[in-house]
Amino acid sequence: MMKFFTTILAFLLTIELSAQSRQTLFDDGWTFTHDGKTISVNLPHDWDIYTQPNSGKGATGTGGGWYEAGKGEYRKQFSTPQAGIVKLHFEGVYQKAEVFINGQKAGQHGYGYTPFTVDVTPYLNKDKQPNEVLVKVNNAEQPNCRWYSGSGIYRHVWLQTMPLLHIAENGVFVTTPEVADGKAMVQVKVTVENASDQQRNATVVVGSRQMMVTVPAHESKEVTTTYTITNPQLWSPEHPYLYTTHVELKEGGATIDSKSVKHGVRTFTYDAENGFVLNGKNVLINGACVHHDDGVLGAMAFDAAEIRKVRLMKEAGFNLIRTSHNPTTRAFLDACDSLGMLVIDEAFDGWRTQKNPYDYSTMIDSCYREDIHAMVDRDKNHPCVISWSIGNEVIERKDIRVVYTARQLKAAILEIDNTRPVTEALCAWDRDWEIYDPHFEVLDIGGYNYMIHKHASDHQRDPKRVMWQTESYPRDAFRNWAVVNDFPYVIGDIVWTGLDYLGESGIGRYYYTGEREGESWIEGGQPEWHGAYCGDVDITGWRKPISHYREMLWSASSPLLYMAVKEPNGYIGEIKQTSWTVWPTWESWTWKGWEGKPIEVEVYTKQPEVKLYLNGQLVGTKQVNRATEFKAVFTLPYQPGELRAEAGGQSVTLSTAGEPARLRLTPDKQVMQSGGQDLTYVTVEVVDSKGNVCPEAAIACEASVKGAGQLLAFATADFKDTEATTSPRVTTWKGRALLVVRSNKTKGKAQLSIKSALPTAALTIQSR
Repeated sequence: MMKFFTTILAFLLTIELSAQSRQTLFDDGWTFTHDGKTISVNLPHDWDIYTQPNSGKGATGTGGGWYEAGKGEYRKQFSTPQAGIVKLHFEGVYQKAEVFINGQKAGQHGYGYTPFTVDVTPYLNKDKQPNEVLVKVNNAEQPNCRWYSGSGIYRHVWLQTMPLLHIAENGVFVTTPEVADGKAMVQVKVTVENASDQQRNATVVVGSRQMMVTVPAHESKEVTTTYTITNPQLWSPEHPYLYTTHVELKEGGATIDSKSVKHGVRTFTYDAENGFVLNGKNVLINGACVHHDDGVLGAMAFDAAEIRKVRLMKEAGFNLIRTSHNPTTRAFLDACDSLGMLVIDEAFDGWRTQKNPYDYSTMIDSCYREDIHAMVDRDKNHPCVISWSIGNEVIERKDIRVVYTARQLKAAILEIDNTRPVTEALCAWDRDWEIYDPHFEVLDIGGYNYMIHKHASDHQRDPKRVMWQTESYPRDAFRNWAVVNDFPYVIGDIVWTGLDYLGESGIGRYYYTGEREGESWIEGGQPEWHGAYCGDVDITGWRKPISHYREMLWSASSPLLYMAVKEPNGYIGEIKQTSWTVWPTWESWTWKGWEGKPIEVEVYTKQPEVKLYLNGQLVGTKQVNRATEFKAVFTLPYQPGELRAEAGGQSVTLSTAGEPARLRLTPDKQVMQSGGQDLTYVTVEVVDSKGNVCPEAAIACEASVKGAGQLLAFATADFKDTEATTSPRVTTWKGRALLVVRSNKTKGKAQLSIKSALPTAALTIQSR
């Protein structure tokens, strides 16, 4: 027996001396069991999106998009790594995950939106037998979320190995407390953990600085150092420059662990007199609320999908994203860092009083601190994050005890990070508002959901309060821009939403006489819908006209010129609007059957004058200024042909489309990375013989992908289409669809083809 233990001890010591911390993607090679069926899957995986929404009956209800959710199990085998400590890190599992190793429970986690790590070392086989990890997912308690959550291990999993003495997970915190006079002081805090049975002495090395640290057995110690960067490049949305700080942990002269952290150098202030000032420059915040789903992919958080989401918002002119109403992914924040996007990082939707029967109110008291720490500890080094948000429209807002809860949550943030302000989104659906002043006192910046019309009286009552509108109606774009532009104590407007999203079915819908009346929240919901159409950008990536209008407003000296046409009331039916609706407006001059009838054309610009031509003939000239809300609106009888607007030496045209002639395929990139994690988004358009999009074309299509790729999704922006978005079949809507190709393990060519009543369309994508 003694020989056995001596051998094991020698084995562990060898591991510790030879292995630094490593993190390996653990996404491939799982089996998934649900409803009695077992399949092979590679993560990220969301089992809901592979099914059809069960309209009016799905367990998640109108909020969740009518999907069924339920329970599922994931299994994978793996060999025991040679390391002192072995952990599994889950970026997100929805929800109520239990983790078992070789039949023994190793850990659990309730909240579906925060990352968690499980130490699996004690449960691993010490011989050469393979280990089995089992992850049980329970999303059967429904409804638990007010929007589409997805179900399963929808974010990455990582296998982490490290020596017994190591730099802690998220154990490097880099800040820039002083930035002035051509130099920046960088402060680095490093936490060292000792999981061994003996006190350990080590050295932490940051650049040329060395710090001795003594760590007792099974404890941790933090050390701090500073260094200076001369003439630093400051991080901003216009110049998202990133630095890297490298940290080493040495023992006995040998490096036993190391970590590198990317960070930015930037400084910001906010106050009621000067507004929001970034790196000494006043910035007006034009923000977008964005839910966590990736549209046609459901909740599957591929890095490429998260990067694309940020890029779409950047291209739409936004400079801030609010992660409504939950922590986002590491990849999303990495993209915000590198592309240049400010972020409000939000923890929760609700607190102790339920919005849904099985929401966070059922677990807040047991894990709010753990979940806030998971968000803040992971995200603290991202220069994009300028504020933490603790909640959204909490139901108990009229109960004075809500102030105590707000203080608890803020305190949990400050235990990790005190370098950023804390905010929260407050609202009122009645006349009560001033009663929330004690609640606002907890917050560094007050979040106003649809309530910024209260700004003047609030400012008079509390002149020091800094405000931003954390949600606003899309159609109020001009009014909200004007408030932020005119009043420095209102530092930004954040529209609901930047992107269309799954769930909250029917929000933003317009409808016609004869269709189900009312808002999304009426009794029974909107069974025909499984998503929210309130985004500036739809789920295929098409920018609606309101997106171009908003970008033009917020650009200080915008050269933008854009033209769109309002759908005539009665063209399809009498149009009815709901709260988040923008009147249906399209990049179209194709209105068959409307000849001779009046139609409205909108031109958006900050140029002083716009001329409109139809088939070469001047229709009219309009003056444009703030009084016209930077719009030129023309009413004219519809006549097919070419519509052209001119302003400031620029012109834009819309042409009447002919009959559908072919499918045009436009990939967002020509080359994918092999390995199974990269994606190519292919825009599918129905065009006429001249290349004009046919905006009324509804063409049934079926796609296939062969070779070095696989079809992941094929769908339109029509939230009334109940075909599974991961199906190879779709009928184009407004002449468009979106197809997503996932790379596989092999390099070579992915060959895409789409069959329809039109000629077969084909595309080849390289995978390297």
